Amino acid sequence: MTNIDIISGFLGAGKTTFIKKMIDEAFSGEKIVLIENEFGEVGIDGGFLKDAGIEITEMNSGCICCSLVGDFGKNLNEVIEKFHPDRILIEPSGVGKLSDVMKSVMDVEKSHDVKLNALVTVVNATKASKQMKAFGEFFNNQIAYATTIILSRSQNAKPEQLELCVKQMQELNEKAAIITTPWDEIKGEQILKVIEGGDNLEMKLMAETHCHEEEAHHDHEHHHDHEHNHDHEHHDHEHNHDHEHHEHHHDHEHHHEHEHHDHHDHDGHHHDHDENCTCGCHDHDHHHHHADEIFTSWGKETPHKFTKEKIEEILKIFCDSEDYGTILRAKGMVEDVNGSWIYFDMVPGEYELREGEPDYTGRLCVIGTDIDERRLEELFGIA
Repeated sequence: MTNIDIISGFLGAGKTTFIKKMIDEAFSGEKIVLIENEFGEVGIDGGFLKDAGIEITEMNSGCICCSLVGDFGKNLNEVIEKFHPDRILIEPSGVGKLSDVMKSVMDVEKSHDVKLNALVTVVNATKASKQMKAFGEFFNNQIAYATTIILSRSQNAKPEQLELCVKQMQELNEKAAIITTPWDEIKGEQILKVIEGGDNLEMKLMAETHCHEEEAHHDHEHHHDHEHNHDHEHHDHEHNHDHEHHEHHHDHEHHHEHEHHDHHDHDGHHHDHDENCTCGCHDHDHHHHHADEIFTSWGKETPHKFTKEKIEEILKIFCDSEDYGTILRAKGMVEDVNGSWIYFDMVPGEYELREGEPDYTGRLCVIGTDIDERRLEELFGIA
């Protein structure tokens, strides 16, 4: 199976710099073909397979670079059959529509063992607003079809400029991950996890909540006389296992879950279950639910900077009140105004703040019942 990643973006956005970083830091050991596709424009002379419109250049780290002109699909077939690469990186023309390149790759998927993998658009954070107006249709298409948007020169953008840029991207594409942290502060491996969908905080936290509920229900059934609070135990070890939650997500989503809130009264304390208990736990066998039918998750990505005091104030509100809904989990990593990164974690009745490594952008996730999403945005100051 050959993964095909499309790296789009306007001229000068930083596509080539980004691709070089990924080849050096994330794709070591892979057989890579880098394709520059100028949609019929005349490429640089040289190389073999030129009669077929393919010009080949050897690059470092086992990477081969080619320029395709003419029949893109036909030429892509030839590259696949000749080189059998592990990964193909396609760098389209700066004024190409991402949807057009996607369609060409999807046509090749029908006849070859290839997978359209990552859809990346590189955007210059300092010029995005102007380019959106000047190149509307092309620019918007590249944003709308991306699964990951990578902001270049974010270190040169003013905070309000960066936040406006992210807001504009989200208006065109609310599903894409947006990398806002300057490239030299994060590794290629981190970026690869994002563009291949392996680092979705909301998905991981939902999977973790599913898993925890299943454990709590299992313990309730088999150790009814020896109940103890799982929240604290789970909270203690979860930081070491973040990378596992995404892998476990699909295992747990088919299991029937029991509502987390049923096991706690409103101040977060555990209570005993007996034949007179009205919390609903004994009806579990008769009324199965998926956890995502019970819980609501609110996730946001933002370059907004916070103070530790502000995050702590929010977590105290979640622990001490139900003003924003019944909050069962809150987790995130955001940039501090002083340049460091704040990692936070909250379960009913307790929370933790610590300093962590820079992430690809600030990320927030809150899970609970009856969540007021608009008020959460206002609470975090990102409305």
